[in-house]
Amino acid sequence: MRIRSTLTRLAVPAAAIGLLLSGCSADTGVTASTVDLAGKSDINPMDPSALQDGGNLRMPLSSFPANFNYLHIDGGDESSSSVVTPTLPQTFSSDAKGDLTIDHNYFTDIKLTNTSPQQVTYTINPKAVWTDGTPITWEDMRSQAQAMAGADRGYQVAAVSGFDRVEKVERGVDDRQAVVTFNKPYSEWKGQFNPLYPKSVTESPEAFAESARNTLPVSAGPFMVGPIDRTQNRITLVRNPKWWGPAPKLDTITFSVLDHSAWLAAIQNNEIDYAYMSGLEMVTGAQGTPGVVVRRASEPKFSHITFNGAPGALLSDPKLRIAISKAIDRQAIVNASQHGIVTDPEPLNNHIYMMGQKGYQDNSAPVAFDPQAAAAELDALGWKLNGDVREKDGRPLVLRDVMYQQDAWVDTAKIVQEGLAKVGVKLEIQTVPGTGLFTDVIDPGNFDLAQFSWNGSVLPLGALPQIYAYDPNNLQGNKARIGSPELNAKIEETISELDPQKAIELANECDKMIWEEGYSLPLNQASGTYATRDNLANIGAFGMATPDWTKVGFLK
Repeated sequence: MRIRSTLTRLAVPAAAIGLLLSGCSADTGVTASTVDLAGKSDINPMDPSALQDGGNLRMPLSSFPANFNYLHIDGGDESSSSVVTPTLPQTFSSDAKGDLTIDHNYFTDIKLTNTSPQQVTYTINPKAVWTDGTPITWEDMRSQAQAMAGADRGYQVAAVSGFDRVEKVERGVDDRQAVVTFNKPYSEWKGQFNPLYPKSVTESPEAFAESARNTLPVSAGPFMVGPIDRTQNRITLVRNPKWWGPAPKLDTITFSVLDHSAWLAAIQNNEIDYAYMSGLEMVTGAQGTPGVVVRRASEPKFSHITFNGAPGALLSDPKLRIAISKAIDRQAIVNASQHGIVTDPEPLNNHIYMMGQKGYQDNSAPVAFDPQAAAAELDALGWKLNGDVREKDGRPLVLRDVMYQQDAWVDTAKIVQEGLAKVGVKLEIQTVPGTGLFTDVIDPGNFDLAQFSWNGSVLPLGALPQIYAYDPNNLQGNKARIGSPELNAKIEETISELDPQKAIELANECDKMIWEEGYSLPLNQASGTYATRDNLANIGAFGMATPDWTKVGFLK
């Protein structure tokens, strides 16, 4: 998992997130709640000396990356993240409990060196070089910081990540040191520069949008992007000959774009080695496959239903969104998706913190399931029944729900559809292939309801300005186009707070406001259920932990 203070959209959300299982143990069939799995990972840890030197790890993607620049709005999804993570520098690594340590492959030291003004000093590993042989320097960091804060200069960023608070990035004692000075405090500065791109990608809006659109020509991880076969929808990562750190055990990592419905068959037919499994059929099918084990660990990911509240949209009125929310039985959705797999399944009741994470509390009271109240509120808003469907000013209350083309998502939508029908709201279900779901449908706001998932971080507060702050001229990750000046102000206060406990309290105040405006309905967080070849080590269900791609490999 990339340690970012922002969230990544998942094109295969229910791959499960919303319809994720806290799954059965491959050996015992014992079920566990998501909270029980918090702070753990299940990766078959082994010393690298026990692994083969070589081999090809085969993994699926739900869609072909629209851009290999993960910082660009087109690239900020799970597919791009999966491909670029083994190829780029990061500042910190996380363990299974979410505790952070400096990634010394790339930085020898990172310190908060001043608080008034806030100042962070990064000392780059003197061995660190890009794949074109040029050293990684403070100029790469300055260029990225300027790009991430440059929406007004044409940079289409997936998330600002606090760089709008950076006043300057200066050269330190030499080219291998960067001193970052903030003009306003930023609580989650440890999430910045994750990943770090070369300045050739960030030096201009044109380069930011296009230089990594079709491949990633310059990188700096243990692996680099190699052959790309768009006919076969296949991307291969190869060892980086300029890599200065511990030699990776694998020779190559191959990603193939497959519809999620084909992932189980691909595991069973030995076409891929590692894939997320969702739904009882997929989990049990993987468990019954010779040479495959299912590994599990709770992850900071969650599925949700987001409303389109853009000005002029059918759901622009927050009172209407709240009324509709009260007719959606989130507990029924979780029960249906996790029955027999998770003990006492329950919906996620916080937009910021995950169950089992410090700071989590239930703030969902404004949308508590209450069909009678939903019907009464719809009446009061002027939406009157005309036959089976409500109307107002001659307009029927018909909503379009879009989602990734996967049975698990459709099953959720059918529960929503049934609940809304009982209060006179018609729901039309539209499925979309993974490629194009965001760029062609969700990002342009071509929906009333959208089902997808956010892939989060051990640093959750960055999601507040990225997703829940509202600026009509710079939407970032606010797919709902919903917000208020009051919430914007509370978010500003939260991410400026350097006291961790106070920041948690403020974040929950934000969350209460998010529920009250009917922004979205979280469903449940991911338990992290992965089918893995039983001869693979140091890979599986990472939970909060960061993968070490130099240690992933096949047993001797």
